[in-house]
This record gives sequence, C-alpha cells and structure tokens, in this order.
Amino acid sequence: MNISYQPLWRTLKERNMRKEDLRLAAGLTTNMIANMGKGEHISMKTLLRICGALECDISDVIELEREESSNFQIQK
Repeated sequence: MNISYQPLWRTLKERNMRKEDLRLAAGLTTNMIANMGKGEHISMKTLLRICGALECDISDVIELEREESSNFQIQK
C-alpha cells in the first residue's frame, strides 16, 4: 500500500490555500512540503500538525492506495 496526499491537495484547493499557506499555518518546513509533493512518507506527528492547522480529519489529508500486483492470481 502507498499513501496518497491527494485529499490534502483537494482540501487546500477547496479552501483557496497554497502549500505555502499550509507550511506557515502548520509550522512545516519546505522539505516536508516537498516530500509530500513527491509522495514520500512524513511522520504521524506532522500529519497531526496538518490536521490541527486545517481543523480537519486525517481522511482530509491522506488516503491509502492499494498496489496492483501483477503476480497476484485468484485460484479457482
């Protein structure tokens, strides 16, 4: 499974916020924002700071994406 930050980008867009606005509101570094932009993992502590700053639920920030496995086969 992978973590997707698409809900966060949608949340920011709905609120007419930029990534820089989020960075300042949540006290994030530019590296944290860049890592999320690349789909890399960030700490749970950082996710909680984002949720606190945006006053939202974690489902408004991240979602899990299942990996499609080409090796997976269902036995009949």
